[in-house]
Amino acid sequence: MVLRLILLGSPGSGKGTQARMLQEGYQIVHVSTGDILRRAIQAQTELGRLAQSYMDDGNLVPDDVMLRLVKETLDAPRYEAGYVLDGFPRTVPQSTAFESMLLQWGAALTAVISLEVNREVLIHRLSGRRVCPECATTYHIDQLDPSGELRCTRDGALLVQRKDDDAQAVAIRFDAFERETLPLKQFYRDRGLLREIDGSRATGEVFKDIQRILA
Repeated sequence: MVLRLILLGSPGSGKGTQARMLQEGYQIVHVSTGDILRRAIQAQTELGRLAQSYMDDGNLVPDDVMLRLVKETLDAPRYEAGYVLDGFPRTVPQSTAFESMLLQWGAALTAVISLEVNREVLIHRLSGRRVCPECATTYHIDQLDPSGELRCTRDGALLVQRKDDDAQAVAIRFDAFERETLPLKQFYRDRGLLREIDGSRATGEVFKDIQRILA
């Protein structure tokens, strides 16, 4: 069976980690729309330049441009064996258009997996996150010695907190995600595709639940 998955999850839900585990465990491609955008912009493709023009003006990339980028990506032979989408679709119109795209290809989604993590857990996860400015290694203060300076174990650089990881910013991001995602979840619930998983547990436990869904 060819797996075509969508992975939903708020910032800090572990979505990227689970997507990578799915890629390794099932030999499918992890498709991050952020990566798609960056590659298209770096390569200065027609769609990349178009997307950049919106981003340079401080605007979101329109649905039709994102859909063209996704279609251009998934149309390549390497995605025929399956994929997990991370960061797309973000809206009901994108979901509807993507559904039509799959129908044109004679394909269908296997499941839409939503990692559910409550606000308190997310705020703790993200507000405690620290990043090395030199090598970009990510840490959590719970894993570090609180008695001294928080330094990278690889290169000794002093760890920093990203501006969007302070508690207030995390709460705002969580609220925005909830507003954006609720209609999307209902869209896929109505189609019998949505599977909700408790994402607050250990990474391995979450992945076992995903495996049970796909069995």
